[in-house]
Amino acid sequence: MCGIAGYWTTQGGEASAMHRILGQMTGAIAHRGPDDSGTWVDSAAGIGLGHRRLAIIDLSPAGHQPMLSPSGRYVTTFNGEIYNYTALRADLEAVGAAPAWRGHSDTEVMVAGFEHWGIEATLARCNGMFALAVWDRRERVLLLARDRLGEKPLYYGRMGGSFLFASELRAIEAHPEFDGQIDRGAVGAFLRFGYVPAPHAIWHDIAKLPPANIVRITDGGRTVGAPQPYWRLEDVAKHGIAEPLTDVAAATDRLDVLLRDAVGLRMIADVGLGAFLSGGIDSSLIAALMQAQSAHPIKTFTIGFDDTRFDEAPHARAVANHLGTDHTELYVDAATTLDIVPQLPLIWDEPFGDSSQIPTFLVSRLARSAVTVSLSGDAGDELFGGYNRYLTAMQIADRASRVPAPFRSAIARLLSARATKQVAEAVNARLPTRLRHLGLSDRLGKVAMTIADPDPIAMYHRLVSHHADPASMLVHGEPYPGVLGIVSPSLGDHRAAMMYLDTLTYLPDDILTKVDRASMAVALEARVPFLDHRVVEFAWSLPMAAKIDRGVGKKILRDVLMRYVPRNLVERPKMGFAVPVATWLKGPLRDWAEALLDPTRLAEDGILDGNRVRAMWDNNLAGRGAYHTQLWDVLMLQAWREARANDGSPPALTVSSDLVDA
Repeated sequence: MCGIAGYWTTQGGEASAMHRILGQMTGAIAHRGPDDSGTWVDSAAGIGLGHRRLAIIDLSPAGHQPMLSPSGRYVTTFNGEIYNYTALRADLEAVGAAPAWRGHSDTEVMVAGFEHWGIEATLARCNGMFALAVWDRRERVLLLARDRLGEKPLYYGRMGGSFLFASELRAIEAHPEFDGQIDRGAVGAFLRFGYVPAPHAIWHDIAKLPPANIVRITDGGRTVGAPQPYWRLEDVAKHGIAEPLTDVAAATDRLDVLLRDAVGLRMIADVGLGAFLSGGIDSSLIAALMQAQSAHPIKTFTIGFDDTRFDEAPHARAVANHLGTDHTELYVDAATTLDIVPQLPLIWDEPFGDSSQIPTFLVSRLARSAVTVSLSGDAGDELFGGYNRYLTAMQIADRASRVPAPFRSAIARLLSARATKQVAEAVNARLPTRLRHLGLSDRLGKVAMTIADPDPIAMYHRLVSHHADPASMLVHGEPYPGVLGIVSPSLGDHRAAMMYLDTLTYLPDDILTKVDRASMAVALEARVPFLDHRVVEFAWSLPMAAKIDRGVGKKILRDVLMRYVPRNLVERPKMGFAVPVATWLKGPLRDWAEALLDPTRLAEDGILDGNRVRAMWDNNLAGRGAYHTQLWDVLMLQAWREARANDGSPPALTVSSDLVDA
C-alpha cells in the first residue's frame, strides 16, 4: 500500500525544481508510505511522478517506485496490491514475455504486463485494489486508472498551467499552483449524504476518478479525456440476473470455495497480517476462512466500548475463542474516543460525516501496533443484502402502495407530528439499552416520507439522505449535483436496484473511503476479500432468495459461516459500528460544537446559512427534534475548514507513536 502523486505542466521545468515540488506533494501523504519515497521526472516533457511506499510484498529496493517497465517505455506510480501477481508472472513466463526479474514485487509484474498485453488488458487480468498513473514515454500519454470497486482513491484535475493527480487532496494542495475554491455544489452533496460523492470533490476543478475507469491525458496535460470503464457493474448485474444460479446448495459450496480463495490471496504478504473482528457475520466469516488456511493462530483485533449500546467486543471475543485466534481486545473510554475528534479533519482530508470513522480509526490503530496488513469484512452488506433498508423499508413501501394516496398522506402527517415524535422518544428511552441506538424518533420522518411516496427508488434516495433539502442550508442555495447521474438499470427487483446503487455510491465514497483513510493514517494496509471481483460477479448471479430469506439478509453468507462458527455465536441484531454522537453533542462535545457553530464564524465563511444552522443546533439541544446526524455533517465540514484556515496549506498528518501505539 502506498501513496501516489504527480503533475504535468505546460510550462516545462527544471529537473531539480520538479523533484522538489514532487517531494512536497508526496511528503504531504508520507503517512501512506513511511518506508520509502521516490520521484521520477522528464523535465523536457514537463511531467513528474512521485511515490510513497508502504512495503508489503518484496521489501527490498527492487520494489522502489516510480518503476519503469522492462523496455523503459512505461513509467508507473502505483498504490495497491495485485493479489494474483504470481499467476500473472507465470503467464508471462509461459509465453516468453518475462523480463529478467529484478525482484518479486507485484508492481514489477504489472509493468511487464503493460508491455506484453497493454495497459487496459493487463488491468482486466488483475485481481486487486489499486490506483495508478502510467506515463507512456513513446506516445506521450498519461493514463490514470482505479480498481473495479473503488478501494483505492484517486483525485485529479487542472490548476493553473498544470494537470495534477494524487491519492489524497492534501498532496494536490501542496502543489504551488493549487488555488483552492470550495465547490458549493459538492458541499450540498456532502450535507445530503455525509460524504462528497464521485466524481465530485470538495475543490472546484478537481474530480475523483470513478471506480473501474481509465482516463487519458494528452497535450501537456491540457486535454483530459472522459473516464472510460474497463469493467462495468451494470453488465455484471444484468448478466447475473439474466442467468441466475438455480441450485442454492451448490452455490453455497461454490461461495465457500471462492471466498476461501479470495481470502487466501489476500493473506499473501511479506509482513505481519491479521483481521478486524466485530463478531458479526461478515468479519467472523473472513476471520474463519483465514484461520482455516493458517498453520498458526491468526491475529484478530476488536475495539470495545464502555457504552453497551455500541459494544461488540463480547461477541468478537466469543468468535475468536471458538476459532482459536490470537485475539487483541482494547476497551476505550469516552475520553479516549473523544480525543480522536480533533484529528478527524486531518485524517479525512475532505469533509466526511460518517461517525463510524472514529471506531474504524481506533481499531486500525490497534491493529497497526502488531501487524502491517489487516483483512476487513466490508462489502458483505451491499453484495448479499445485509442493510435494513433492503428489508424493512421495502416491506413498508409494499404495504403502503396498497393504501389509497389520501390515507397515506394522513398517516404520514401523523407520523411526522411533533407529538408522535415525543412519544417515540419516550418509548426509545425505555427500551433495553442494547436497542436504544435504533433511534425510533429519528426513523419516523423517513418512514413517513416512505408512506407518502412509496416509489422504491425515490424511497432509496430518501433513506440514504442525511438532509432532505441541503440547498436550504447554503447561503446561495446551490443544488447538490444529483445521485449522481447514476440510474439503476432494470433489474427486476427493487432490492437489487438498491444494492446496485449502494455498490456504486455508498460503498466506494463512504465505506471504502472510511477504511482507506483510517487505515492509511497509521500506515496499515486494509484488504477487503468480499471485493474480489469474482465474488462480486458471483453475488450478482445469486437469486434474491439466497440473499434475503423471510426478512433476514445475507442468508447464503450465514450458511457458509455456520460451517465454521456455531449459529448462536453470530445470530444477533445488526449493530453497525456506531458511536453516541447524539449524547456527545449535548455533553462533552458541546463546547467544541458551539465554537465551530459560532454565528460570526458562520457569517464570515459565507457558505452555510448561519440562521438555519443555529436553529437546528438550538432545537437539537432543546429536544425539539433529533438533528445530530445533520449537525455532525456540519461540524465535520466546519472542522475541515478550520484545519485549513491559517494559511490555506494542507495540515500535516504524521505517523507517530501516539497514533500507532494502542
